[in-house]
Amino acid sequence: MGILAALLIGAIAGWLAGLIVRGAGFGLIGNIVIGIIGALVASWLFPRLGISLGSSGIRDIVNATIGAVIVLVILSLIRR
Repeated sequence: MGILAALLIGAIAGWLAGLIVRGAGFGLIGNIVIGIIGALVASWLFPRLGISLGSSGIRDIVNATIGAVIVLVILSLIRR
């Protein structure tokens, strides 16, 4: 995946995760970073759990969003 595609998927995933986890957004740049970290978390976690959502661009966004939600929940717990 190219760097531009990773940034775009990270931005979309971070934005969606910010909508899902209310009050845990970090602005545009922070959401991109959270989305990219979420994609890394999901790409590590899902194969270990035996979860496979197919192979497409939509799958990448869904995986990254789920990973970003996990990261945002953990960060919101740490902030408290």
